[in-house]
Amino acid sequence: MEKNSKHKPFFTKTEQYLKEGSIPPKYGDILEKFYLGYQQAISSQKDSHEKLFLDLLDLIKQQCLEPFVFQPYHKHLRKPFDYYQFGIDLMTPLVDMPNSSVHGLDHLKNIVASLEKGENAIFLANHQVEADPQVISILLENSYPKVAEEMIFVAGERVITDPLAVPFSMGRNLLCIFSKRYIDHPPEQKMKKQLHNKRTMELMSELLSEGGKTIYVAPSGGRDRPNTAGVVEIAPFDPQSIEMLYLMAGRAGHPTHFYPLALKSYELLPPPEIIQVELGEARIAKRADIHLAFGSRIDMENFPGSDSTDKHKRRSARAEHIWNLVRQDYLKFP
Repeated sequence: MEKNSKHKPFFTKTEQYLKEGSIPPKYGDILEKFYLGYQQAISSQKDSHEKLFLDLLDLIKQQCLEPFVFQPYHKHLRKPFDYYQFGIDLMTPLVDMPNSSVHGLDHLKNIVASLEKGENAIFLANHQVEADPQVISILLENSYPKVAEEMIFVAGERVITDPLAVPFSMGRNLLCIFSKRYIDHPPEQKMKKQLHNKRTMELMSELLSEGGKTIYVAPSGGRDRPNTAGVVEIAPFDPQSIEMLYLMAGRAGHPTHFYPLALKSYELLPPPEIIQVELGEARIAKRADIHLAFGSRIDMENFPGSDSTDKHKRRSARAEHIWNLVRQDYLKFP
């Protein structure tokens, strides 16, 4: 730890919480490394982040002592504490805005017009960092801030149970599910998790039936990671997940359209190279440019391979087609 860092209020308070046992040692270590990485990333901005990290520390302490329970459909909390704005305020200093970009705003303009008519938009997207919801908000702040604020994110178990992630999740609209990757862990909770997922899907159907909703889904079920050559690749999309969403959309009672959404945010807060089952991953903050691209409406019936008589092959072809649409936009980013 840097000498001058030891005397900062954040470390004093962290040490206090560790001594009293209100934050586990594991999270004390994760927080300190996150703070130091963040401090180094925004070194030109002095101590502008100190208050944010003191607030984060208090929020994590609260979560460790009395965990917040997310409902299958969670609406963002703005009062008495504005969790939505807090997440944006913490992540914004890490973003190199002059070199960041948003593509496809003409597509987003058409999407907003359709939302105003009561139609729904489901974004089939890749996923790179825990803070992707905040990334979208930061990039749309000067064009379509309401779209980002009202967007509903299909969120996995980790971001609603990890004490460090929870304060950020509380500020977003979430449909909470247990992903396939972790549904068998631990085995005795599998049935309970499946029932929870069933309820979440029912609530998604209800939301689509209301109309005018935007929903972000990462059909990969997880974050993108580097390949053996160290190049970050878009994780494959799950055909079954896309099929389920398509069937739900058909029963919505309001026209529901699907759109590709490409994100590049990996350098901001890279995930561990190896997928961890246990909670408590390291957060290594970096300053980086971020990018977002909205694509045109996806034809869910006509695509390469849609003429196959084998429904499984047809669904796989559709998932690969949508994955390719996202990947094509992703490869255009700097």
